[in-house]
Amino acid sequence: MLLEKMLQSQGFGSRKHCQQLIKNAAIEIDGQIITDPKHKLKLDALHYKVHGKSFEYREKVYIALNKPQGYECSHQATHHFSVFDLFDDVLLNRGIQCVGRLDQDTTGLLLLTDDGQFLQALTHPKKHVAKVYRMQTADPVTDEQVQQLEEGVELRNEKGSFAATDVKRLAECELQMTVHQGVYHQVKRMLAAVGNKVESLHRQQIGALDLTGIPDLGEGRWIYLNAEQVALAKTRNDLEREGL
Repeated sequence: MLLEKMLQSQGFGSRKHCQQLIKNAAIEIDGQIITDPKHKLKLDALHYKVHGKSFEYREKVYIALNKPQGYECSHQATHHFSVFDLFDDVLLNRGIQCVGRLDQDTTGLLLLTDDGQFLQALTHPKKHVAKVYRMQTADPVTDEQVQQLEEGVELRNEKGSFAATDVKRLAECELQMTVHQGVYHQVKRMLAAVGNKVESLHRQQIGALDLTGIPDLGEGRWIYLNAEQVALAKTRNDLEREGL
């Protein structure tokens, strides 16, 4: 691949802008300043520097963010910060998108990518990718409420019933459960349907990718996922393996 094309694919701007970066001696590869925009590259394990900052070539990017409270999953946030404020222009130029959304007051694991197939694989309702949530509730969680959540509840303006799996009472007013759909405000609406209320909500896991298993991912921080972690996030539940 030509150097100018590689830089453009990585989010460094238009082809013309990338050509100018190269001609201005801003690009270093293997300790050498490259000033020819048509310089040919091998992309395997390619590392390079732009204005002295190190980068690695990535055909697609897969990002895990530990989302803090008060951030909207929208480029055009209206009342709060945007999660996209947490990323630099290079990533934004690649067109990264949220893989599903979390409400502004919900914290925890949020994935972002510029890979449309990956996004579709995790968000399409038929894929049944599990999401694990922990929450604080307004009232003590009863055995009856746990049973109702596991058996399924109806949500207004939605077709069918919505059931949770692995519903666990962690404390009197603390609950963990797994859902496999992704309708608007699903967890909050499910708790309301059984007569309780979510006071705070945290997403702990997507597929088999658990937030606690990702090193150095404190609140508000993000990392690039490796191939193994991407595969974990795409892990589906038994419903799909059985063809349901």
